Amino acid sequence: MADMWVTMGPQHPFSHGLWTLKVRVDGEVVKDAIPVIGYLHRGWEKECENRTYPLIIPMADRLCYSASMTWSHVYCKVVEEAMGIELSDRAKYLRVVADEICRLQSHLMWLAAMGTDLGNLTVFLWALREREFFLDLNVKLCGQRLTTNYPRLGGVRNDMPYFFERDCMRAVNRFEKVLWEIIGLTDESSIFLSRMRDVGVISRKDAANYGLTGPTMRGCGVDFDVRRDDPYCNYDLLDWEVPVCKEGDAYARYKVRIEEMFQSCEIIRQAMAKLDSIPKTDPIRVKAPRNVPAGTHFARVEDPRGESLMYLVSDGTDRPYRLKVRSPIFVNVSASKHLVQGVRIADIPAIMGTIDMCLGETDR
Repeated sequence: MADMWVTMGPQHPFSHGLWTLKVRVDGEVVKDAIPVIGYLHRGWEKECENRTYPLIIPMADRLCYSASMTWSHVYCKVVEEAMGIELSDRAKYLRVVADEICRLQSHLMWLAAMGTDLGNLTVFLWALREREFFLDLNVKLCGQRLTTNYPRLGGVRNDMPYFFERDCMRAVNRFEKVLWEIIGLTDESSIFLSRMRDVGVISRKDAANYGLTGPTMRGCGVDFDVRRDDPYCNYDLLDWEVPVCKEGDAYARYKVRIEEMFQSCEIIRQAMAKLDSIPKTDPIRVKAPRNVPAGTHFARVEDPRGESLMYLVSDGTDRPYRLKVRSPIFVNVSASKHLVQGVRIADIPAIMGTIDMCLGETDR
């Protein structure tokens, strides 16, 4: 039988967004694959050249709606480093809490999508139900569920509202218990395990050669996390662990994200305790200058999907000369050809689901 090219996407539910995976199959076995993006391209980087630095913050939210907090964080971080601004401790821990809430709701959306990809609607419903509690925290903190617009140059927009700490701790404590119930739905399912284990395997060496980051990288034994190894916002003053698995398959990437949710709960708990010890008079924001000194600067944070990086070229005015975005998914999707070679067509949704695609940040 001759090989045949099959196009999966952009409408196929496996794609989790507007992109296409062209696969060459011999019967049911995948022999080759070509990822195709560009359906969602908005010219984000070019638009930033026509806006002043504060007006870019809401645009950074739109890079990935499920990771809006971390994207606006890395943008503010690169501009703050260019300006030489040092944040107050209160602003740092508020960003930590906001980032980890963002990580939790992002991972829960990924887990819900994985449930439908593998035919388990209960996982989808339970994960989205838990995600609502953290989206409610976003609403209480900054008034929006997804495009939060919370970080500011020099700090954050506002302090915690009344009762936010109580509501946040209630949500975290509840979620840690419910997460074990969700794990029971997946890890006790022979169908889920058989479709995830030994599928989409990538080695530590190949992950390094492709430049993979985030849970996809840590799922094959690379022990690296920007929050710990290039710390920012006092992450180095908190006691937490970086989940790492060595198997490199889809199930390992699943396990890393599950453990990351437990770790995020612990980080939020410790950051809240630190906020309690900081006087209310500590400023949440320092005044930032209008213009950025001429030069080149870069900053990175640990996004739910990997290492998010922005490279800024400033010319001394109130607008960036160039703002380049390094999207973790743009890099991770480049490994799709390697991941799906030799598997069956039915394995593709499970494999690409564990990459956790987000096309807004990929196409920009």
